Amino acid sequence: MNVKVNDSCIACGACESICGDVFSVEDIAKVNDAAVADNEDCVKEAADACPVGAIEVA
Repeated sequence: MNVKVNDSCIACGACESICGDVFSVEDIAKVNDAAVADNEDCVKEAADACPVGAIEVA
């Protein structure tokens, strides 16, 4: 699974609150690629919850 946060991120923190092992938010959400494989369910949940659709999952 590849996860990317695009430029539409508004740093709301929703992804970090849902899946903190993978996402961290500063000026923009960042992805901890090493943690994605063990947390695919919450990554998908965070992507669905993103209010601006900034999380791209492939």
